[in-house]
Amino acid sequence: MIELTSSSLAGVKCDKKYCNANVRHWQSRLETVPATNRPYMLRAFFIALSESRSLRRIAESSRIGQRTSSRFVAGKEVADAIRAAAAVNQFGAGVSIDNLGENVTNAEEARASAQLYHSLLDEIAARKLTHMGLDVDEKMAYDIVRGLVAKAASMAPKNFVRVDMEGSPYTQRTLDFVHELHRIPENKGCVGAVIQSYMRRAEADIDQLLAEGIRIRLCKGAYKETEEIAYQEKSEVDANYVKLMKILMKSGIYHGLATHDENIIKEAKAFATGENIPRDAFEFQMLHGIRRDLQQGLVKDGWKVRVYIPFGTEWYPYLMRRLAERPANVMFIARNLLRP
Repeated sequence: MIELTSSSLAGVKCDKKYCNANVRHWQSRLETVPATNRPYMLRAFFIALSESRSLRRIAESSRIGQRTSSRFVAGKEVADAIRAAAAVNQFGAGVSIDNLGENVTNAEEARASAQLYHSLLDEIAARKLTHMGLDVDEKMAYDIVRGLVAKAASMAPKNFVRVDMEGSPYTQRTLDFVHELHRIPENKGCVGAVIQSYMRRAEADIDQLLAEGIRIRLCKGAYKETEEIAYQEKSEVDANYVKLMKILMKSGIYHGLATHDENIIKEAKAFATGENIPRDAFEFQMLHGIRRDLQQGLVKDGWKVRVYIPFGTEWYPYLMRRLAERPANVMFIARNLLRP
């Protein structure tokens, strides 16, 4: 089964010399910040970048921007995503394919996005509601996603649609809709949700989802939220992730653990072994282009792995949020960018 995921500096000289200068600039800035505050500063910085329309325009059209994205985004076209998926399938992992994009501005764009997902149902696993037009017309967005889930449920074998999670303004509406869809008898087991461990409400949301047997993908979260709504310290987010992870693993429902954190992965493996949880009772979920060695090693050891494969032209917000989730990726990307 394949999951369906339903997500200007004009004139700036984007060359190697310019990139080196900016890397040095931010490195010098970071040196003035206490070490304990640097991860938070970087996270806030990249979330802010993800919301910059001007930076997004230049990045998505520039040569160096496209070179950056090529490591983490399969390409711009459906065929690119399918090729990347085939490569992942070859080493034994599943895939989740996502056409990058979020808030559309009119009904025509929303319906076009939905049509793409209908044609990709054999390839995809989670869909952002704002990409289906939630901010344009809530009823239209829900009708569009109902159609996708109905199609997935009618396929032989049945397919699966995961409704992706965004920032806190959408949390309750998104979860309400997942519950509503899952209560339709034909859809049972064919629709799932995403829970972010940095949200203080996450455990209560998980309890409600599990009560109805709904599958969950657990991630850490990468949107800017206030302290009242979300944990701010990495240690708190990680601790809550591990706590929620153990709840999911013992639930008897097939869930996804979205993480590249080797310490958390080790803890999940040890917990599964200690609790006699089969290796095929859950899956690790990872991102295309990040830690392929880790993905392949887990598969070789008999663990289930799914790789999230994004494609499309709107890669900039996606990449910035991935950097916000794990600022350590910044230097990794810089080193890859500056290679000949």
